[in-house]
Amino acid sequence: MRNLSLLQRFRCVDLSSPGSPQCFTIRSETGTVLVASELAITEFDPRTEEVHKEVSLTAEDYLPEDGSGVVVAIQDLPDQESVCVATGSGDVILYNLNTCQFECVGSVESGLTGMTWSPDQELVALTTGQETIIMMTKDFEPITEVAINQDDFGEDKFITVGWGKKETQFHGSEGKQAAQRKSAEVQPALPWDDRKPRITWRGDGQFFAVSTVCPQTGARKVRIWNRECVLQATSEAVNGLEQPLCWKPSGSLIASTQRHPNKHSVVFMEKNGLLHGDFNLPFGKEQVKVKELLWNSDSTVLAVWMEDLKPGENNHPNTYIQLWTVGNYHWYLKQSLHFGSEPLRAPACVCWDPEKSLRLHLLTRGWASYTYDWGWSTDRSRGTDCHDNANVAVIDGDKVLVTTFRQCVIPPPMCAFELQLPVPVNLVTFRSQAQRTNELAALTADGHIHVYGPGGGAENGGVPGVSGFKVISAPLVLRKTYRVTMDQEEPLTLRLLLWLKDDLFLAVAHGRYLTRLLKLTPSDSQDPKDTLEIRSDVPVDGFVISLCHSLRNGTVALQLDDGQIRKVHTDSSELSLTEWKDSSGNTINFPRPCVQTALCTLSGEEHLIGLTERSHLYIGDSLVASNISSFVVYDDFLLLTTHSHMCHCLNLSTLSVKGLQSALSSDANQNDETVRKVERGSRIVSVVPQDTRLILQMPRGNLETIHHQALVLAQLRKWLDGLRFKDAFECMRKLRINLNLIYDHNPTAFLANIEMFLKQIDSINYINLFLTELKEEDTTTTMYPCPSRSASSSASGKGGKKVDMICDALRSTMETLDPQKYCLCILTSHVRKTTPELEIALQKVHELRVNPASGSISVSAEEALKFLLFLVNVNELYEHSLGTYDFDLVLMVAEKSQKDPKEYLPFLNMLKTLEPNYQRYTIDKHLKRYRKALHHLSKCGEEHFTELLNLVKDQRLYSDALELYSSNSEQYKTLSVAYAEHLVEQEQAEQAGLLLWRCGENARALQAFVSCTSWRNALAVATHIPLPPKQLALLARDLAEKLLEARRHKQAALCLEQYAKDCEEAISALIQGAAWEEALRLIYLYNRQDIIETDLKSALLDAHSNQTSFLESQKALFIRHKNRLAVVRELKAKARLELFDEDGPDCADAELYSEASSVLTGSHLGSKYSRSNSRISSRSSKNRRKAEGKKHSLKEGSPFEDIALLNALTQIITIVDKMREEVHSLLKALVLFQFDAAASSLQRDYGELLQLVESALPEIWTDNQQQSQTPLTGPNSTANSIMASFQQQRPAVPQQDTEALSAPKMRIAVKWKLSILK
Repeated sequence: MRNLSLLQRFRCVDLSSPGSPQCFTIRSETGTVLVASELAITEFDPRTEEVHKEVSLTAEDYLPEDGSGVVVAIQDLPDQESVCVATGSGDVILYNLNTCQFECVGSVESGLTGMTWSPDQELVALTTGQETIIMMTKDFEPITEVAINQDDFGEDKFITVGWGKKETQFHGSEGKQAAQRKSAEVQPALPWDDRKPRITWRGDGQFFAVSTVCPQTGARKVRIWNRECVLQATSEAVNGLEQPLCWKPSGSLIASTQRHPNKHSVVFMEKNGLLHGDFNLPFGKEQVKVKELLWNSDSTVLAVWMEDLKPGENNHPNTYIQLWTVGNYHWYLKQSLHFGSEPLRAPACVCWDPEKSLRLHLLTRGWASYTYDWGWSTDRSRGTDCHDNANVAVIDGDKVLVTTFRQCVIPPPMCAFELQLPVPVNLVTFRSQAQRTNELAALTADGHIHVYGPGGGAENGGVPGVSGFKVISAPLVLRKTYRVTMDQEEPLTLRLLLWLKDDLFLAVAHGRYLTRLLKLTPSDSQDPKDTLEIRSDVPVDGFVISLCHSLRNGTVALQLDDGQIRKVHTDSSELSLTEWKDSSGNTINFPRPCVQTALCTLSGEEHLIGLTERSHLYIGDSLVASNISSFVVYDDFLLLTTHSHMCHCLNLSTLSVKGLQSALSSDANQNDETVRKVERGSRIVSVVPQDTRLILQMPRGNLETIHHQALVLAQLRKWLDGLRFKDAFECMRKLRINLNLIYDHNPTAFLANIEMFLKQIDSINYINLFLTELKEEDTTTTMYPCPSRSASSSASGKGGKKVDMICDALRSTMETLDPQKYCLCILTSHVRKTTPELEIALQKVHELRVNPASGSISVSAEEALKFLLFLVNVNELYEHSLGTYDFDLVLMVAEKSQKDPKEYLPFLNMLKTLEPNYQRYTIDKHLKRYRKALHHLSKCGEEHFTELLNLVKDQRLYSDALELYSSNSEQYKTLSVAYAEHLVEQEQAEQAGLLLWRCGENARALQAFVSCTSWRNALAVATHIPLPPKQLALLARDLAEKLLEARRHKQAALCLEQYAKDCEEAISALIQGAAWEEALRLIYLYNRQDIIETDLKSALLDAHSNQTSFLESQKALFIRHKNRLAVVRELKAKARLELFDEDGPDCADAELYSEASSVLTGSHLGSKYSRSNSRISSRSSKNRRKAEGKKHSLKEGSPFEDIALLNALTQIITIVDKMREEVHSLLKALVLFQFDAAASSLQRDYGELLQLVESALPEIWTDNQQQSQTPLTGPNSTANSIMASFQQQRPAVPQQDTEALSAPKMRIAVKWKLSILK
């Protein structure tokens, strides 16, 4: 749905060359034109009008001086830096453009009628006056010469397999007489045929076709030859075939023209000579003759050069050039150039540029050169409100095909409506004024502007006089036809038309050396014909190639052919131009000229965005992307398609230029709403304003409507912000957007407008659909994140679970509005809660059955139950109905299920025979609701207590059962005993003893306390029983023995002293536990000073000896581990340096190898350990402990040796630090009994060890280690250093290892020294 728009035109009219032009060629290297006349060769530049060369052909006697000579062809040969000229007299002349020398490389006596070079310029085909073809190499060495007219079909002759004769074949509606009908004779060539041969090459140079007049029939035939000049095929007999011939460069079709009795057509042939498609020219059967057909280099445009058969007013024919394109198998006439009947203005030579596919060169008989640069454009309406119908206009000759995509998507060549004009249309523009953007203006080939607006049709879109029909898209009607008061004798004088407002137009007109910007308004004179006068005429220094207008800001911008941007000021009566500048005052220009431009607002600043023919997208002077195939600016969005078959939709209000660059260069993540895939070759046609539809066109021409997620979500957010819940809901339902977004977008607003939500939706099914899709996930942070959304706005409106909150709020509102109407929705709100309230839902269904509602909108119990069964599994619903103890409800659910009545009726009948409490117990037990079952069973009397006790033991409901009975009942005692037995089995004997004691089972409580060494409770119970003194003493001795085994010496001594009455054993226990002061107290309390000499002093000396040797061993071990740690760290530092040297300073992992990251460095120092550890199974705790032990091995060279050493040092320091109280107590006892020397040595040794440990702490746990545990952030940090610090924080090191990386805390405040010792 694209049109051809004229970007620029170069005009050169002052060429004063001898003779009249006969043919020309384009020098692609310099952009100049070489023209051959009957007298000379002229080279000129069409942009600067400068003549570079003018070489006479008559001076060398190649052509006669009287001007009767003919040049049949001219061809530029860049490889040879020459130009080849073929004359009608038979000479092939080579003119060297550097040395300016002529050379006749060959001559044919019979003369030449044509010369065509192959596309690769390796071969040249010449047609002679004897109707032969001479094939030569580029060095003009003859290859072969063959006759053009041959009787043989060619090598590709069709094969007949002889399946029956023509007389026996079926001929359809023509009947059997068709078999005997003779083929019509071929008519000879038309009188105006020049009867000259035409040669055309295929784009790859493998074949060429020749069209000649057959000597036998006098009609034209087309023959296809291969590169070796071997005939391949001959065309079928075609009546009325004309002289033009052109092979499509990128295809297998050969274009020619054919005159039918009632029409004039351009026909296409295949390589085998058979016809394949055609299209009609918009002229009568005897009106025009086609002089030439010309394909452009990329095969997208076909130029048809024609002139009238009958002379015009001055006895000279009118001349036309039409440009045709094809889409979806339909041929469109896009441009029509009318040159009038003036002989000197008629084209003498026409050709396409070999390099730029959309550049057309034309030279008139009066030596005026015109160069037209075309560009593809999509003419769409620019409105952004809901009044705009998303119109797209397609030019097709004298028709404008308009499609209104808001109402319908109609694939071309069809359309919503056609606008018929009197002459062909060259340009279409839509009105650029808010709420009137559907109006259209068309510039026709005769220079008139036709204005179309909405018509005043039947009311409500009905068809007048026809009932039952409605017009979806009303066609526009012609309002005015304007004539522009300016000279338009040359074709396409006006271009780039902008319709700003009312009757104000901006247009670009061609000047000789520059472009004129015109402001056109209606004339004030009383002219019966509407006329547009030029109110302001501003010369522009350069060629304007684009003109665009912003509907939002009213800005008009134009672009020159070198990429310069100018801002057009239209406020005053006179137009004015200024340079385009940014907010900083810098001049902004495009680095390259852009064929499509648009204005947009980016981060609050207006920018001009442009797309070059090389797919580069620029915003101002910044290159944003280099693979863009199409784009459109809509509201705050930039939509574009790429050559990688992606469609981007970017929000310009939240992005900068750099943000756009990164968004288009990076890959999309899973939840990126701005990107989606599209079909290969898709281009954007239009966006429907205030909607979610984006129209794309495929390469063949068919249309596809997509709903880009970014557009959809932006529109949904607008609707939800405006509380338009119905529009949002229907869109989300149709496009399968998660309905949770209705709540998640703004929870507070939704909960405050639930009544509005229900009234707008007004559909039970839609409300149920909304409820069933609810989930706890916040879709604004997971599925549909919004870049501009703040974190606080996505929070829930209130505390609590989202689903439960919405269900409760909706149910409350629905019950208030109309509980009968919303009955099914209320049931859904119960079922969809986090914990489904099925019992309540079933109860509501039962209430409907008991008290059926009346009214047309009421729901019966059957319907409600059927709906519940749709939401909930029938078996689950059956069990919940059984849990209501309502057998009518149970039967109602069971009847709707697939259950066999033999399955449930006996069970229900059995239940009905039971006592109510026991009945409920049976149901609850069947449903495995054991707590409820226990509660009901407790009400059934003492005869069921045994069953209750078994239930309690089976389901371990001891605490629940105890709550059901009073503490002085027998049942309570029995349950307590059972509970205690269970606790004993669970190794909780102390709690079991407490239960037994409080219920009076003292003997069993004593046994429980003794088994868990709860000595105080045990002695208390024994005293409470009471036990005889001897048994109490034995009990105390047993408890003391267990306490001594547990190294609880003081408690054991207490039992022996107070209950066993054995002070000697008590003192011995205290001495054994190093409780020196308590032992002395008992010694003097019971007057047993003899024990001092026999036991106490020797125990003190033994304790001194043990402590001294222990301190020495710990000191040696500490020093050894500390020294080994220093060696290990030095080895790992060297390993890090070696790794850094190998990888270089840019190694991404170099910063990760710190002293703290032992796991990482260990993998390089001892990989064999890490490999062996990886195979250790962790299927059992024993294996895990074994693996952990190996990992923390102190073996030299192990990968984690440094961590193992740190753990060992931490353990030594902790043990030594905890000895402070023990050493202090021993020192006091030694001093008391005058062991001063021993006490002094112990104090000195322990003090030296503590000092050694304290001084070594900073050396072992350095500052670097402490700092490496926190992220390195701040002004002096880099991205790599921050990343490395976070990498080091990864939980690669287990928790117990990280603890070893921090220094242990020592209790310096604890006083242990004695000042009386030296």
